[in-house]
Amino acid sequence: MKTQLRAACLTNYCEVAIAGGLTPARMLLDAGLSPSVLQEPDLMIPVSRFGQLLQASATASGNESFGLCMAESRLLSNLGAVGLMIRDQANLRDSMNVLMRYQSFLNSALSLAIEEFDGVVIIREKLIAGSTHQPTRQRTELALGVMIRLVRQQLGATWQPRRVCFEHVAPRDMTVHRRLFGQHIAFGEEFNCIVCTKADFDTPNPSADPAMVRYAQQLIDATGNSGKASVLDDVRRAILLLMPSGRFGVEHVSEHLGMVCRTVQRRLAEQDLSFSSIVNDIRKELVIRYVLESDRPLTEVAALLGFAAPSTFSRWYQAQFSCSAKESRAKLRSIRIQF
Repeated sequence: MKTQLRAACLTNYCEVAIAGGLTPARMLLDAGLSPSVLQEPDLMIPVSRFGQLLQASATASGNESFGLCMAESRLLSNLGAVGLMIRDQANLRDSMNVLMRYQSFLNSALSLAIEEFDGVVIIREKLIAGSTHQPTRQRTELALGVMIRLVRQQLGATWQPRRVCFEHVAPRDMTVHRRLFGQHIAFGEEFNCIVCTKADFDTPNPSADPAMVRYAQQLIDATGNSGKASVLDDVRRAILLLMPSGRFGVEHVSEHLGMVCRTVQRRLAEQDLSFSSIVNDIRKELVIRYVLESDRPLTEVAALLGFAAPSTFSRWYQAQFSCSAKESRAKLRSIRIQF
């Protein structure tokens, strides 16, 4: 099953592409997307093709912050009826609950989690690559940029996060990042997130409109989108979030989902899937990001992928890619030097 997201993710693509000297229609066709998708925001498109488009556009334009530039002028209305429902909630906490409920409908490749402690709230985002060899930097920055825009539509344009963290390395030019996120930005972190306060989450929304919420709910119900993700989507999201802790076995994932272990296994089996194969696929997606797109120590990569020991990770990597992680990095660096 292909991971998909709404074509509304292409909002502002043309403007940023043209500013970078690109021909939008040509870039879309090269990525296997029809230019007509720009006129159909509710159409579902493959995440892999969207990711290919962003990466190719960033490379061809020389704009390392291509995805982030697309996020700068995003509005909640770009999320359709779900955006209307989010916009008119009583506070940011309720808005985030709505976003999490309908996340699989908007973008099934994005895992979203809210963690709260000691008056601090962490909004974590994790992307499924969509292709084991596809960089995710552009989609990650677009996703966090859109999240910042969402928060500011409720808390005001001058609101600043306490901190914004990215897994990938810093860009050469930080201008766009500082313009959108402020000064407190960190790279090479364990996960992608936006940090704010509990007070931010509970600040009343002066523009909240319960009548509009009811209307938006009717629109959503009319489309048949209940907001319920498939069991596969739920399992993948849970594994992504739990893997760095090392507690991501089927028992832990089932508990996280509030389901009985046997039920999870049975529903996966109905789709000819096994829990272990899903874990392996996710590891293969993530390891490309950690080994080839970052300079993280391999011992750290092993821990992030949930391996009990670096030696176990090494054996797994050799079995999957017929070479060691060190050899993969060395090969990539030699290619970069040539170009």
